[in-house]
Amino acid sequence: MTTAPALPGQGAAGWHLLHEGSMAKLAYGLPDSDQVALMLTCSPGDRTAVVYGDTQPRSPALIPAATGPQLIDPLSDGEAFETRLPLSDAALTGLARGGRMAVQSEAGEKQLRASRAERRMVQGFLSYCASSHA
Repeated sequence: MTTAPALPGQGAAGWHLLHEGSMAKLAYGLPDSDQVALMLTCSPGDRTAVVYGDTQPRSPALIPAATGPQLIDPLSDGEAFETRLPLSDAALTGLARGGRMAVQSEAGEKQLRASRAERRMVQGFLSYCASSHA
């Protein structure tokens, strides 16, 4: 697992990158826990990232991944309502370049921030997803 350097204060939420086989997972949540607000996954060659979680990027390009019955959400173990977001979307590129992503959840709208090291991690995630090989 690749994680960003520790944030000030133990247990602070942040961005984390994990590779499982050819799949990359970029998640925002508490380190070393299952408390994840948002997770994006992709494999090399994908043009979109699959978005999981109760918190979703605020973007008009966010689209449902499928219609009908859904698979189990890896974050909540409940029914998954996946969405997809193009890798070139401003929500992702803005996070990589400027360190901010506007998101929407049941609690309302807010900004998720990324440190300089986390921005490099997000850039690596986007590059990996856009590449044609693992």
